[in-house]
Amino acid sequence: MASDTMSRRALAPRRAARKPRVVMAVREIAFLVAAALAYSLVRGVTSDRVDAAFRNAEDVISFEKSLGIHVETELQGLILDHGWAVDLANGFYIYGYWPVFVLTLIWLIVRRPVAYPFYRNALLASGALSLVIFALYPLAPPRFLPWHGFVDTVTLEATTYREMNSPTFVNEYAAMPSLHFGWILLLGIALVALARHFVVRIIGAVMPVLMFAAIVLTGNHYVVDALVGGAVVVAGLGIAVTIERVKRGRAVRAAIADARENVAPAGDEGVAPASDGASTIPAQRSPGNLSQVR
Repeated sequence: MASDTMSRRALAPRRAARKPRVVMAVREIAFLVAAALAYSLVRGVTSDRVDAAFRNAEDVISFEKSLGIHVETELQGLILDHGWAVDLANGFYIYGYWPVFVLTLIWLIVRRPVAYPFYRNALLASGALSLVIFALYPLAPPRFLPWHGFVDTVTLEATTYREMNSPTFVNEYAAMPSLHFGWILLLGIALVALARHFVVRIIGAVMPVLMFAAIVLTGNHYVVDALVGGAVVVAGLGIAVTIERVKRGRAVRAAIADARENVAPAGDEGVAPASDGASTIPAQRSPGNLSQVR
């Protein structure tokens, strides 16, 4: 009985420490969900530029051909005759995004709370940059251009997903950048950098590769979309680094100011003020010391 009581007492502080993390997790997830909804609504504001989106799509295809990276239809051709491969691509495109996104953020909040603000800032910064690109450069996804040989595998095999992503809330002409790839890349970086288990780090390294394949094989994004998505995330990380440096600089300056305020009075304690140019003499002395001075 005594041992059980002691073990419960030992676990109590741990449980108490977990409660603030749970509250933080709920608060942060609610905040990010609200940001994601706002992102979708703002993203939808630019959905009326259809003609420009299709013109830009033709330009992107020409640009990729000039670089020799227009391989989307060739890659799709490798899986279209294999239902299991199409299902895998569709499945990872659908379930490898939001579920992974939310679970990884929860892991960061609960298990790596110190590092979480850095990745949250990178996430929000990359999202803000993406909104600017969406507004300036509307782009029709490959699945809207079947005359180029693209196939919308998700619509063919997973119509429910398309119905859930209503054009009312989702701008279908915002293919660039691909945050499906970019944000999974960001969270993969977090897992590789922060996870202790080797298997989790491997998962973090493989996730972006699989998502890159999924967005291309399903006809949802061009190769260039993924490259720009990665560049936006790198820029977001750069902004997050800058924010951390500013915060640390402020913390250092505050610590220095606080130290000066505390040290200055301490240096004056026990010293009597000097008068008529006489040297300072300790204000308090023992009788023995006074006799020695005499």
